[in-house]
Amino acid sequence: MRDNPNELFPVVDENGNILGQVTRGHAHDGSKILHPVVHLHVFNSRGELYLQHRPAWKDIQPDKWDTAVGGHVDLGESVEQALRREVGEELGITDFHPQSVCNYVFESKREKELVYVHRCVYDGPIKPSKDELSGGRFWSPEEIKANIGKGVFTPNFENEYLKVLGQQ
Repeated sequence: MRDNPNELFPVVDENGNILGQVTRGHAHDGSKILHPVVHLHVFNSRGELYLQHRPAWKDIQPDKWDTAVGGHVDLGESVEQALRREVGEELGITDFHPQSVCNYVFESKREKELVYVHRCVYDGPIKPSKDELSGGRFWSPEEIKANIGKGVFTPNFENEYLKVLGQQ
């Protein structure tokens, strides 16, 4: 399995205004064209955080633990539509109440993203996609802290956990 390099994403400015379009392949080839993504941090009522395990075939950060839900906003889609679509596709969750946390620009060697961060508390069933993920589980804050900086998590998750979620 592979990501579709011809999938179309909007090109945005740092305020989220749409400037054009770009293919997934070009957005991830080092061109650093700013494109929007959505993240959802799923906490349970005990304060544990659900993390997804990225499959080895992913083009970005394969085989790492990451934010519960992370996905691109497709061309023609709103942030809210993308969030609901990605949560349904990746975790099988349809009944959740996201809270917007913030947005920021994340830049790596291969890409530049405008990240829309959300969170929710959810205690229902989670059914990780067998097509998109290699599973997932809830992590305690202590487990997360003990593994930060050890190559277990994606750099983007670590950045968000330390700077954005800030021990919530």
